[in-house]
Amino acid sequence: MRIKSNLQNIKKSLPEHVTLVAVSKTKPVSDLMEAYEAGQRIFGENKIQEMTEKWEEMPKDIQWHMIGHVQTNKVKFMAPYVTLIHGVDSLKLLQEINKQALKNNRIIDCLLQIYIAEEESKFGLDENELNQLLTSSEFKELKNIRILGLMGMATFTENQNQIKKEFTHLKSIFDSIKSLKTENLELTTISMGMSGDYQLAIECGSTMVRIGSSIFGGR
Repeated sequence: MRIKSNLQNIKKSLPEHVTLVAVSKTKPVSDLMEAYEAGQRIFGENKIQEMTEKWEEMPKDIQWHMIGHVQTNKVKFMAPYVTLIHGVDSLKLLQEINKQALKNNRIIDCLLQIYIAEEESKFGLDENELNQLLTSSEFKELKNIRILGLMGMATFTENQNQIKKEFTHLKSIFDSIKSLKTENLELTTISMGMSGDYQLAIECGSTMVRIGSSIFGGR
């Protein structure tokens, strides 16, 4: 029952406009089912193979979010069912998602990952690359994807001011592209904030938080 009570406590702390993604990577199906029984329907995984196995085994009203780095050669495995792909960081990857979505007669929703941290290891586009991508003719040709917004990960640090600065930066980038109009853009979502910093992320404008350890315990 620990997972259930963790989930209920977190949901109580979230404003209505914020979507909770329960990050269930590496956790057994039994843990996910406990969260499911408590009402959770959105789960985030970072490995396509693991997510696909869970999708096959679990109830079909679950929304599966791919929150890890995506390799183009793996897209085809999740294309039949994935609800939202968080970490899209290149036109090449978008084109592959579009191709696999077309094969499955779907439109797949995506978030573009923006590089906001001061660490070298994080993936993502910078502001110039984002603008180049969204205004390119190649992007406008993609009819089987829909960009719902942006995703970013703050630097792994105790420095709250730095995290706040990075989250605020992502919100300002989101605001700067909101006026762009193409058929495959529907900008509603800013995915930022995890177990340690989601309250700060919400203060800075997040509409979607990715929480794992505070629900399921440590890995």
